[in-house]
Amino acid sequence: MTEHRAQVSETSQVEETAQLTSGRVAQRRRTRKAIVDASMTLLNRGIEPSVNDIAAAADVSRRTVYLHFPTLDQLMLDATMSLLSANTDEALTNIRSDDPRVRIGELARAMGAQITELLPMGRRLVKLTVDPPAQDAPPPGHRRVRWIEWALEPLRDRMPQPQFDDLVSSIALVVGWEAFIVLIDVRALEPDVAVDVCARTAMTLVDAALHSLENS
Repeated sequence: MTEHRAQVSETSQVEETAQLTSGRVAQRRRTRKAIVDASMTLLNRGIEPSVNDIAAAADVSRRTVYLHFPTLDQLMLDATMSLLSANTDEALTNIRSDDPRVRIGELARAMGAQITELLPMGRRLVKLTVDPPAQDAPPPGHRRVRWIEWALEPLRDRMPQPQFDDLVSSIALVVGWEAFIVLIDVRALEPDVAVDVCARTAMTLVDAALHSLENS
């Protein structure tokens, strides 16, 4: 009987520890999200925030900000990418077509939506992603790759994986803020025209892939 009580007590302690650990993890996630959300709000107002600004907006200490983000640049990268990604994630939910050509064109246009207003933030994103990512941090373009793979999903079972991966890589070159800014700065195109050129180029790459499949 005593042994049984000891086992029950030990089990209860393990469960309590697990609950406490889970609670701490959830709290850390909420705090990190609050910091990123505060940064996004400040950026969206056109403010170049300091750590003090972000800590005050998130109602946390400077120390807490640095516990989650060792550098201000890392925090700004996360916030900028989240802000620029929000519109694209929402737009993709409205695409109903199974045609990869249509999907990739709509993706490019979704990424370039409101480009005139978001151009300063897009430039910030490119500037912050020039250096290699921090250790254990996801690659800066992981959202873009995920979107492109989603757009091309109808082709996944129709071509070998290396060919599919090559198509994803090719489209990543022509869809995104780097491509938009090259066309705006180097070719002196209007922002909306730059987005359209990127969309048509991506669709041309899909056309070539489909043509290759039909002739193989």
